[in-house]
Amino acid sequence: MKTRLLLLLILLAATVVRAETYGGREDVAGFIADMQARHGFDAAELEVLFGRTKPIAAVIKAIMPPKDPGIRSWAAYRQRFIEPRRIAAGQRFRQQHAAALARAETRYGVPAEIILAIIGVETIYGRHTGRFNTFAALTTLAFDYPPRAELFRRELEALLLLAREEKRDPLSYKGSFAGALGLPQFLPSSRRLWGTDFDGDGHVDLAASPADAIGSVANFLKEHGWETGGPIALPVIVSGDPAPLIDEGIKPKRLPVEMASYGVQADAAPAQAAAVIDLVTPAAATEYWLGFNNFYVLTRYNRSTFYAMAVFQLAEELRTNRTEEDYSTASRPTPSRDMRRRS
Repeated sequence: MKTRLLLLLILLAATVVRAETYGGREDVAGFIADMQARHGFDAAELEVLFGRTKPIAAVIKAIMPPKDPGIRSWAAYRQRFIEPRRIAAGQRFRQQHAAALARAETRYGVPAEIILAIIGVETIYGRHTGRFNTFAALTTLAFDYPPRAELFRRELEALLLLAREEKRDPLSYKGSFAGALGLPQFLPSSRRLWGTDFDGDGHVDLAASPADAIGSVANFLKEHGWETGGPIALPVIVSGDPAPLIDEGIKPKRLPVEMASYGVQADAAPAQAAAVIDLVTPAAATEYWLGFNNFYVLTRYNRSTFYAMAVFQLAEELRTNRTEEDYSTASRPTPSRDMRRRS
């Protein structure tokens, strides 16, 4: 079954390469009619827009599952993100934007290191934000990638609404192959819901304004239930069979004391609901952690427990490696964008 699906996707990618533009396609026409009926878009203008848009074969190639998926490895995943280059870049980013980070921590209750870690994991602090035309990428996925077409049609809808709200050409946005934007890699729907004008210049710019990226990440986490000062994750020793607890999922449901009968030793854990998180590495012992509410909130940013743990551990590295200069610059005012323009 998996082989047949892969062959189907390869043939689909080849079809995308041969296609010219999205103008005149029946499925696109249906989308245009829906946007006109629900949001009042001009159908003729959208037809012109899709008529100018060609499929991007590289987008289909990037999103397709690998021919040999291999085995998930926490050790390999961790090595990609908890490494000296990213940690050093995070310390520089902190020093450059200390005031915005401190202000976001105060306003939203999200630690500066968590905000830093998310931006670091997503784009290495703006180094890799993506160069795909966002409208073309989302259109390609919305109409030529059936496994997730519904999701990407919603994001294409959100992009068109965002462009209208910002009075921008929909073709002017650039980002990842999956349509994610800016330093924090927000999809258009997240950008509309949780994007924050944190530098006070009157608009949200997640690509050019680190302050807006910082505020938006903090706002996202707060709106998804971040608890100020709450625990995130704690390593535990497991001597029994934790499979029934793992099967319950990653949303915290049980107090740590309730897990003792499954061989989970968590004597030092706070008396708050948690979930058992298993981090598997082939040919190595599985790491077991308790994930509390704030860990679950991190998985709302990306549905992977590997991702959430990488963010948490990168944040811990940034916290423990914080320098005296980091502490001193956090209290210095950052010039406004207007002041920077005049200097």
